[in-house]
Parts: sequence; C-alpha cells; structure tokens
Amino acid sequence: MSASEQQFVDADLKGARFNRSNLAGAIMRGVDVQGLDIDAPWLCEEGGSLIVNSVDVAPLVEAELNRRFPGRAERRAPDPEGLRAAWAALETSWAAALDRVRTMPAGTVDISVEDEWTFTQTLRHLILATDLWLGKAVLQITQPLHPIGLPHAEFAEDGHDMSVFTSDIPSYDEVLIVRAERVAMVRDFLATVTTEYLAQERRNPHAPEYPETVLSCVHVILNEEWEHVRYALRDLDAIESQRID
Repeated sequence: MSASEQQFVDADLKGARFNRSNLAGAIMRGVDVQGLDIDAPWLCEEGGSLIVNSVDVAPLVEAELNRRFPGRAERRAPDPEGLRAAWAALETSWAAALDRVRTMPAGTVDISVEDEWTFTQTLRHLILATDLWLGKAVLQITQPLHPIGLPHAEFAEDGHDMSVFTSDIPSYDEVLIVRAERVAMVRDFLATVTTEYLAQERRNPHAPEYPETVLSCVHVILNEEWEHVRYALRDLDAIESQRID
C-alpha cells in the first residue's frame, strides 16, 4: 500500500513521536490534537501551508516567529546591505542566548532535551554549516571542515568524509572559540560582498549536481542560524521549566 493510500481510522496515536518523517499532504479529519506539538522548520518556505480548521496558519506562524526574533524577517535579504543587517541581528540573538546560558547552572550546555542536540552540539553543528556553505560552497576551500564540527545523521549518505571529524568530545570553551571564529568569518565576508559576487554560481555542497548562487548559499546559513537559535532557546526554556517544577 502506498503512503497516499494509508488510512488510520479510530487509531490511538496519543503521545506518538515522529522524527524526520514526511507528513506532507497528510489529511486529518475529526481528530483530537490538544497539545499537539509540531516543529516544521520548512513550514514557512515559499508556498508552504498548514491548514487547521480551514485556516492556513503558516503565515501566522511566520509572523509570530518574526516578532519573537527581531531580524529574522531579513533572512532572505536579496542584497549586501540587507544581508549584513540580517547577520548583525543574528549575532545579537546568539549573544543573548550565550549570556543566558552563563547564568544557568553548570552543565546546562550538555543537557539534551528529548534526545535533541545539546546547546554545545548545536554550536558545533553551526560550525559545520558555516564550513560547508561558506567555506566549501562559496569560497571553494578544498578542505574547509573543522574537526570540531558536528554533522547531521545523513551527512555520510551525502558522500562526505566522516574521518575529518574528531571522535573526542570537545569542551564547551573549545567550541566557543571555533564558533566565534566562524561567526567572524561570515561577518567579514558580508562586510565586502557585492551584488555581482552574490549572483555568481556555486555548487550545492551536499549535491554538487544542483546549482546554487552565492546568495542562496548565504540564505542557507541564515536559515540554519535562525532555526538553531530557536531550537536552543526552546530547549533552554524546557530545562529551566524542569528545574522549576
């Protein structure tokens, strides 16, 4: 039976968890969704929709996220000036997150909430994202990957060499040093980038057969940064709530 033919009638999925699952186009009728928690980072991509009781709530979600994260609305800025402003807003948001972590109990940065990445692991993944999309794709550095970076589960399936990465678990302070270098790397790149350079063609670092532009690569970096600061703050909220409870 194909996925489009599957039906769940009078099924009890209460408390079920779907990770990295494709539910696009799924239809639910007469369902109890009290407390349903959906995290769909691609929901607000162009053309995306989520229909609840005949109302497309995707634009409402997008507007609320932009309200919560000042500067997020500029993550698809088309020009150098807009991109510089977008990155400055991201730096401000991450600086606040780092300040918040400093006020929390020791060990907070290494706590995983519901098997998600820890705060430290999130920063390590963003190091990798910068290395891939700026270092490899845009700047075309032959070996841009820092061993402290943290790849996602499908990284090897995309043809990447996993031997680059360290098997040791780095300290939070070590991660902060490399992360600061990568943040400065993006800032310095955007400081001098031109409209003409943004239009140049590049290759997708995961799938070289698919063309990108320098601009689209920068947009990927911005999206990665905004989604992961959201994840990080969501999990810090959960950690604080558990300790209060």
